[in-house]
Formats: sequence, C-alpha cells, structure tokens
Amino acid sequence: MSDTTAPKAVEGTLGFIDERLGSTTFFRRNVKKVFPDHWSFMLGEIALYSFVILLLTGTFLTLWFKPSMVEVVYDGSYTNLQGVTMSEAYASTLHISFDVRGGLLMRQIHHWAAILFMASILAHMLRVFFTGAYRKPRELNWLIGLGMFTLGILEGLFGYSLPDDLLSGTGLRITQGVAESIPVVGTYIYMFLFGGEFPGQDIIPRLYMLHILLIPGLLLGLITAHMMIMWHQKHTAMPVKHQTEKQVYGYPFYPVFMAKTGAYFLFTFGVTALFGAFVQINPVWLYGPYDPGAISSGSQPDWYMGFLEGALRIMPGWEITAWGHTVSLNVLIPALVPLGIIMTGAALWPFVEAWVTGDKRQHHVNDRPRNAPVRTATGMAAVTFYGLLWLGGANDILAERFHISLFATTWFFRVTFFVGPVLAFIITKRICLGLQRKDAGIVGHGVESGVILMSPDGKFSERHEPAREEERAVLLSKENARPEAPERDAQGIPAAKGPIGHLRSRLNRAWTFDDVPVEEHEHGGHEAIESGEGSEQVKR
Repeated sequence: MSDTTAPKAVEGTLGFIDERLGSTTFFRRNVKKVFPDHWSFMLGEIALYSFVILLLTGTFLTLWFKPSMVEVVYDGSYTNLQGVTMSEAYASTLHISFDVRGGLLMRQIHHWAAILFMASILAHMLRVFFTGAYRKPRELNWLIGLGMFTLGILEGLFGYSLPDDLLSGTGLRITQGVAESIPVVGTYIYMFLFGGEFPGQDIIPRLYMLHILLIPGLLLGLITAHMMIMWHQKHTAMPVKHQTEKQVYGYPFYPVFMAKTGAYFLFTFGVTALFGAFVQINPVWLYGPYDPGAISSGSQPDWYMGFLEGALRIMPGWEITAWGHTVSLNVLIPALVPLGIIMTGAALWPFVEAWVTGDKRQHHVNDRPRNAPVRTATGMAAVTFYGLLWLGGANDILAERFHISLFATTWFFRVTFFVGPVLAFIITKRICLGLQRKDAGIVGHGVESGVILMSPDGKFSERHEPAREEERAVLLSKENARPEAPERDAQGIPAAKGPIGHLRSRLNRAWTFDDVPVEEHEHGGHEAIESGEGSEQVKR
C-alpha cells in the first residue's frame, strides 16, 4: 500500500505556482519525494553545509589576501614582527588577522569548516561502506565521493600553504620532495610547479588560483552530480519495519525534510562559528615567515594529511642508484603506496564484491555491518591502516609526551603497520559473527522475559517472549549467504572454469562459509508490506 496524499501546505504551494507559471508536474512529482530518516544520513549533509561555509568565508578572505611572494617589510599591528622582512602573502594574512574587522574570525571559521568538511566526508564514506550503500546502482556515486575526498585533500594542502608561514612552508618543502622523488619526470614536475628552484616566486600565486578556482569548481561539479544521481536513484534506507527494496518509507521533501535540512545548516554554521570564535587554530603569527633553513618544533599538518606524514616518518632510509640516477624509495613509497592502496582498493571494492558474490541485483536497503562480516572486517582493517599512519606522523610528540624513545615509537609503528590491519580484520569478523549468532538466537528463541517458570518435575527455566515486531523486522533484514552456482549442470556436465573462475570460487567460499543464518521458525509470523515497483509511503 502507498499513501500519496500531499499535506495541505504542499498543495497550497503547488497551487500558487501553478496559477502563475502553468504546469507544475515537475514540482508536484518532486516536492512529495520521500526521504528515509536516520541520524547517519546527516553526515553527508554536514559535508555539503561545510562546503557552503567554505565558499562564503573564502570569498571574504580573497578580498584582502595578496597571493604574492614579493618581499616586504612588515609594519602592521602585530608588534612582535614589525620590521621583519616577509612575503606579501604572509603580511596580508597578518593584516587580515589583526587589522581587518572580523578577519581573524573569518580565517578561523574557514579553517574549522575545512576540517569539518574533510571529517564529514570521511565519516559519510565510512557509513556508506559499512552499510553497503555503494552497491548497484550507486557505484558511480561511490567513485564520485572518492574523487571529492581526494580533491579535498589537495584543496586543504594548497589552502594552508598560502599564508607562507614557517609551518606551511615546511609542508611545501615536503610536497617538493615528494614531487622530486618520482623517477624520470620528478625533477620536471618540481621545476614546473615551483617555477624554478625551491621555493621560487611562483608557487603561492599558482596554488592560490588552484585553491580558489580550479578545485572548488571541480568540487562544485562533483557535488552537483552526486546530488542529482542521489535524487534520481532515491536515498538508501536503513532496515526498518515497512521498508523494502521496492518501497521508500520516510518523510516528504517538503515541508518536513526542507525544515530539517535548514535547521541542520544553521546548526553546522553555528558550531563552526563557535569554534572559530573560541578555539584558536593555525596562529600563523607565532610561527613567523617561512625560512628554508628553519623548522618549528613539533610541527603537524591538518589531520587528513597525517597519513602521509606518518608514512614518511616510519619508512626506512632506502635509496637505490641505477644508471647514474638515485631513486629515493624512502620518499616515493610513502607518498604513493599507502594512499594508493586505500583509494584504489576503495574504488575497486564495489565491483570486486559483486564479482565474488555474484550479486547483480539492485540494492536500496542498507545492510547492518554485522551482517556483512568480510566487508566490515576489511573496512576496519583499512581504518586501522590509516589510523596507525596518522598516529605515526606524531611519533616525536608521542615520544616526548610519554617519555619513551623515539627509536622505539618508530619501530612500534613499523611493526603494527603490517600486524595491526590483520588483527583488526580477524577481531572484527569474529565480533560480527558473534552478533549474528545473537540475532539468530533472538529470532529463534525470543528474548528473555525475566519470568522464571517451574515445571511439574521441579526444573526451573526462564520464559522467552517473541521480539517486538520492529526489532524482528530489523533482525530478519539479513540476507543469508547465497549458494554458489553448482560445479555441474543438470546433465552432470562440469562447468567450464579457468584460473579466474577457480579464484572466484575460492573467494566466494571464504566470503560465505561461516555465515550464520538468521531465520524465523515456522511457528513465527513475519509481516511484510507488499507494494508496487518504486512506490513510496509517507510517515504521518
């Protein structure tokens, strides 16, 4: 069954538009579009709102920032640096911070919004991965999300490099070393990017144009495509009562969803404004202008660049020389391999999973993470891999704060870099299987009631009661492992399998062999709502 009656507020608005603009078929079809309701769906919205805040505050900052490396003598309000020679970029950053009304607040809101943007994208992508929301037909949107995350890393790197202070200059020096480590073409890339020997005079103007024009334009295009695809395919939903693969159960876009999303935007803006006003971030005046011969103690990049810092710090000093050329593996491998493993693996995962499981169906209802133990365990292994690199980037700070040897911390991360993801995979998979067994017990035997019964022969037992209807619907949303196609057809003829086919069979068995069926016994009832293809049900 479905309910397509629109609220009076919707009909009134549509009538107003129809009387003045003619046909409102498009509006009538879309303002009643149903959106499922779950707190985790807000993560993607936070990323969108953070991007809007970045555009607004970034526009303000461009009015006063000067992307120039021409040297000037500072004579602004910050007395500690008066008379110091610095670039115009750094001097204009100090001017924004101390002389422009509201400038420091805007700088800090901009920086906090950038951190929130990256954090919410990562959290949103983890939610999508662990619930299987990337499956057919949403593989393209998954790839778009990975592209946005990669562009966000570059945008953040270029953004905090613009002030030309000592901390950002150190990050640029690492960028130059990474570019130069690429065999054959590295020197050309480095010279092209910097316009000459490091640091040169061109890098800040070039990063500025990339930061305010090219990458924001690409992000805006990808966000638009992401939203259009999501709107066309409809949002995925969590397994709840009444929710099926063919029925969307939730709230209408207007007025409920619009009111909620407007409130979320104001809340996001309020949080970033509070952080910008009361929590100091990136105090460039304390670092001083960039000097290639100096480095600040305990310098750390923004959190989303921590994996590169950690990979560089724990990598042994390996170099090879061939045909008169030195290849710096201690820079090349950390720069390309860790992020390459994570991003390439994430991009290929939807297609690998569909190939291994043979699942070519469309999915609109998400999985519970416990019901896909291999996927969940792989995701936790990747999180552990990323997190250990992130912590390794602070090995000197950890050594200093906990009074342990820097040598010991470095070797600890070198070992756990390989061991940690494996342990995370094994432990997570066992936890998922244990939770599946718990769910199977609830469905098969009910939940404990706390009522003790005594049988005629004097034995005591606890009475179990059936799970609530809503809980049972969630538990029974698990799809039990689908058997692999038989190796022989109905005539007993062996199916043709090459090396790839045998590999797929082995992976399929590893994927499903320890699956725990969650099924309702024959005496139980399972109520479902049958509805037509693409129907929607609106919550009242």
